[in-house]
Amino acid sequence: MLPNLFLSEYVKKVFDSYPKLLGTYSSAQGDEELREALSRFMVRQHWVQLTASEMVITTGAQQAIDLLSRIYIRSMDPILVERPTYSAALDIFRQQGARLLPVDIYPDGYDLERVELLMKRYKPRLFYMNPTFHNPTGYTVPSAQRKQLVELAERYRCLIIEDDAFHDMYFDKPPPMPLITYDTEGWVVYLRSFSKYVAPGLRICSVIGRRPVIGSLITAKSLADNGTPCVNQKIFLHYFGSERLQQHQEKLRIALQVRRDIMEREFAGAGWDWVSPQGGLNLWVKLPDSIPMEPFFAECVRQSISFVPGAICDPLREMKSWIRLSYSFVNEGQLREGARRLTDIAERFK
Repeated sequence: MLPNLFLSEYVKKVFDSYPKLLGTYSSAQGDEELREALSRFMVRQHWVQLTASEMVITTGAQQAIDLLSRIYIRSMDPILVERPTYSAALDIFRQQGARLLPVDIYPDGYDLERVELLMKRYKPRLFYMNPTFHNPTGYTVPSAQRKQLVELAERYRCLIIEDDAFHDMYFDKPPPMPLITYDTEGWVVYLRSFSKYVAPGLRICSVIGRRPVIGSLITAKSLADNGTPCVNQKIFLHYFGSERLQQHQEKLRIALQVRRDIMEREFAGAGWDWVSPQGGLNLWVKLPDSIPMEPFFAECVRQSISFVPGAICDPLREMKSWIRLSYSFVNEGQLREGARRLTDIAERFK
């Protein structure tokens, strides 16, 4: 579902436009032309007032999370993380020695009273969140809570890292505005990744924050790799500014919604629980507690069925009856076959 053919055309255009590109280093902050384009996009789409100087281009969102954790987290520092959450982020935070304080995420958002209690009691360094078509659950935090979360962050001086990798992959209607829209005091750092629906191989993520954050991030980025490759940034820039991107997004939304519907229909009689996502790539499914996850997972892998066990996404490592299934990777026929095979295997393990 990725625009591979179109991207191959843009590669030639980029090298024609920038003949010395392969002999050019990027700045640690990122290509200025790309940062200017993304800044205008954020102002136009999300009413966020910023300049290109308040943005850093990183090699994917995972690098951004890693760099920010190196800047802000010391051993045993308390931080808030969603439960469940993006498993790679948990690995990064554990590597830094962070003390993870879980905040359960529900279909209608968070328990804000608990969030405030944790902020007040533990004074966490940051709150890492993925509030739009959340990975792995697909939940979306409502607008009212987003504004309140920013107010809590300001009150308790807790930096919010807002990871927004799926914002444009909605089905029926666009999601709420990002938290950074409500931020006036610099307590939100916004990560907008474009890898998931444009080109994972380009690894482009924009990190938006106020100057103190950006200054520290530029230093950390320069030590890590001295800048995301210029070639990747220029290819993405030229595709990002094209009409084809908009056409691709519209087709992708339809294709993903069709595949979500296929997966849900195949699971309709299995007796499993899930909340139908309104965007994103994943279905977060609760299996019967009677299914032993380790042998079940091993048998699925043996039969070429892949999923993410829920315990990997849980900071407490307890969500053993949950699994994350992606409906974005294979075609519709393979999806039907895989879903049927998965339900057959689960039936045998009951």
